[in-house]
Amino acid sequence: MEKFFKLKENKTSIKTEVLAGITTFATMAYILAVNVNILAAAGLDEGAVFVATALAAVIGTVAMALLAGMPFALAPGMGLNAFFAYTICGIMGFSPQFALAAVFVEGLIFILLSVTGIRRKLFNALPLTLKYAIGAGIGMFIIFIGLQNAGIVIVNPATMVQMGDLTAAAPALAAIGVFITIILLLRKVKGALLIGIFATWLMGVIAYYAGWYVIDFDAGLYPLIPDAVVSVPPSIAPTFGIFINGFKEIFVDAATVLSFLTVMITLLLVDLFDTLGTLAGVASKAKMLDKNGTLPKADQALLADAIATTAGAVLGTSTTTTYIESAAGVQEGGRTGLTSLVTAALFALALLFSPIFLTIPAFATATALVVVGILMMEPLSNLKLNDLEVAIPTGITIITMPLFFSISHGLAFGFISYVLVKAAMGKFKEINIFMWILAALFLAQMIFFHT
Repeated sequence: MEKFFKLKENKTSIKTEVLAGITTFATMAYILAVNVNILAAAGLDEGAVFVATALAAVIGTVAMALLAGMPFALAPGMGLNAFFAYTICGIMGFSPQFALAAVFVEGLIFILLSVTGIRRKLFNALPLTLKYAIGAGIGMFIIFIGLQNAGIVIVNPATMVQMGDLTAAAPALAAIGVFITIILLLRKVKGALLIGIFATWLMGVIAYYAGWYVIDFDAGLYPLIPDAVVSVPPSIAPTFGIFINGFKEIFVDAATVLSFLTVMITLLLVDLFDTLGTLAGVASKAKMLDKNGTLPKADQALLADAIATTAGAVLGTSTTTTYIESAAGVQEGGRTGLTSLVTAALFALALLFSPIFLTIPAFATATALVVVGILMMEPLSNLKLNDLEVAIPTGITIITMPLFFSISHGLAFGFISYVLVKAAMGKFKEINIFMWILAALFLAQMIFFHT
């Protein structure tokens, strides 16, 4: 391990790396429960999604360890899974197979872009304003989904949405869980998200025995107590390889082909920003950036991310990406791929505890959705929002994602508004060809195909 990971050179030890890997897992293990709840809404089998989520995390994190030697962990990304379930399979009405086919193609393209180094150039072509706005917009979208899943926000025919009944068990417990999680974060408790989920779940069990929480399958209130603690992992057969059937749906007509391209490009862009932003942020914290501010072995890290996305699509889960929670392990001293290997081993071990993760209710995982969404607002601090040229496309991008319940629509309006604002100011030199093409494609989709 010393020879492969160069522990002394990186001023670390096996003990430090193991503790860092455990810490990283503790901070991101919530995805095992959250991803199941989200992708189940797309019609995918819960047990198979659980296994696919864990295996995608294992494959991606091991690839990161061996190819890049970095202490970064990967798993199906938040925001991307919401786009998969609620936009592609929800609003757009496509099957999970269709969505997985888009993820698979995205992964293949990312492998090509990562190997050639084009992926970094594409990232640099996007204006900084939109890079930050997209992250914040996805955060707002995730918050909205979390509030809906908890029953804190409900449908009202007159006003579209309204506050739910906070005297009911599920929304009340979710609200309490959010505050518990926020307090844990403020107190810098490791694994705050995971602890918040389990605390909310435990309160739900207590509420059940007290007669406050009543099981009602029609209302989405399911049993809270697992039948077992340890079990043989569920079968992955219901999701494994089903992306192949999705290709049969693509060439039905021109509108479907364009929708597929739009979905795939959106996945590309969101994954692009998410991964590079995470790598830059965590690498900076770990002091891995060189004197020019670049990350050595960035292409290898991006390749690991691309491989994980492709493998995840085959297994049956949404886009797999590098997790910002890796910063927790870095904070504990993790500096090499050994940290990642430990995290991957724990995800593999988690496969044996499927009864627990599959029983965690939606109102408990909603706490993580809301808090993660709040944390994703942080990049806005880097923008000069008192400048209208910045504020207009930023505001439009952020507000349209939750209002239209679509990340792709938020991207569309963000790109179009950015180009229009710059053109109105006569700053044509600040609009690169990539932005013109994307804005035109999104505009054509909205005008001619209404998706």
